Amino acid sequence: MPTTGRVRHAAPGLGHSGVVTVTGQLGEFLRARRARLRPEDVGLGALPGRRRVTGLRREELAQLAGVSVSYYTRLEQGQSVNASDAVLDALAGALRLDDHERTHLRELASRRPRPLRRPPAERVNAMTLDLVRSMENVPTLVLGRRTDVLAWNPLGHALLASHLDPTAPERPADRPNVARMLFLDPHCRDLYVDWDRKARGVVANLRLIAGRHPEDALLASLVGELSVKSPEFVALWGDHRVKPCEGATYRLRHPLVGELTVTQQALSLPHSPEQSVLVVTAEQGSSSQDTLRLLGRFTVTS
Repeated sequence: MPTTGRVRHAAPGLGHSGVVTVTGQLGEFLRARRARLRPEDVGLGALPGRRRVTGLRREELAQLAGVSVSYYTRLEQGQSVNASDAVLDALAGALRLDDHERTHLRELASRRPRPLRRPPAERVNAMTLDLVRSMENVPTLVLGRRTDVLAWNPLGHALLASHLDPTAPERPADRPNVARMLFLDPHCRDLYVDWDRKARGVVANLRLIAGRHPEDALLASLVGELSVKSPEFVALWGDHRVKPCEGATYRLRHPLVGELTVTQQALSLPHSPEQSVLVVTAEQGSSSQDTLRLLGRFTVTS
């Protein structure tokens, strides 16, 4: 049975002294989304007086959502709970949230403070391992809830983390983590030509997972570690953007075979819904496909 545990590094919005500050996450999310909008963006005339805040004022957002300023203030400050679906829908509309952000808002509003718990180590289903092994000509990884690498095939290892021990995913304590590598591993930073876009995507996905699993002590610890060690992560985490990592195209600068353009797609697993299979492909007939094939030959030789 999982045991309650403290987080070594306090993670912004994920809790202090071992307890998740769910109401704090909700307030931070509302403030961040409010800061994105200006009165003219939503058809409001600016209120009189000098503006001291970035984006909409609380009064302006309350007006748009059709709620009282005092109620919205209590909600943002964590002094009011059990917001109705109608209120949440009104706030989502006023803030112009997309579908992922709307779901995230509901998850944050429905959570209650709970102790952080250390979940058991994630395991990879045998069927999933068979799938990864069968895709020997396609770089493939299995990622866990917190972007831990649970498994990879030789070509996936060679493309994204050739400098690491290929057997590391087999040991829970040594598993590489995509978010940690992206922000703290120079090799992975250099691998992505458009590192900023990749980093934004990974952080937005972590934000989404944090809203679903606020009691996950390992996730809190990961966010805390990155917050201490990476100012870039802190800035992106504070933006409160949420979006799942489903698929995107990136230019890579591989140390062995040079530049190539690949598409990374995260495929869901019905039997393991919190895990995904990351498949990396190149456009049919492109030079990048030839480069992947060359890397595959190097991998077989080594």
